[in-house]
Amino acid sequence: MEELESAVSVRYPEMRIQVLSAVNALADRDYQQRVWIDRIYPHENYYDDLDLNISILYDDTLVLPDPATALGTILANTVEVGSLRSLAEHLDPIIDELGDSPDSRYLSHPKWPGVVSAANAALEVMRSTGSS
Repeated sequence: MEELESAVSVRYPEMRIQVLSAVNALADRDYQQRVWIDRIYPHENYYDDLDLNISILYDDTLVLPDPATALGTILANTVEVGSLRSLAEHLDPIIDELGDSPDSRYLSHPKWPGVVSAANAALEVMRSTGSS
């Protein structure tokens, strides 16, 4: 994955970078297959899976399921809030349905392409945000 940095003015820029990384992972179906399923990691001592990214978004940063609560702290503007709300609208029902299922079940879910698409849109919005 390419380097994720942010010049955006938010209270917790380090958490924003974690969110960017998680959204980036959700946006890249090839990465998901290679890393989450095939366990081909980019370097030694590297680990990533769906659960880690879900934890970042829902538990560690609390950006999802309600992105508005992260406005100004992690998210820079209402456009980012809306794009992450869309991601939550695609991801939440699958999490509710599959729970602790293996990553392979998530990736083969018929609605998973919607998650990837929503994550791509959110990533594009977050990357295009200038200083706020």
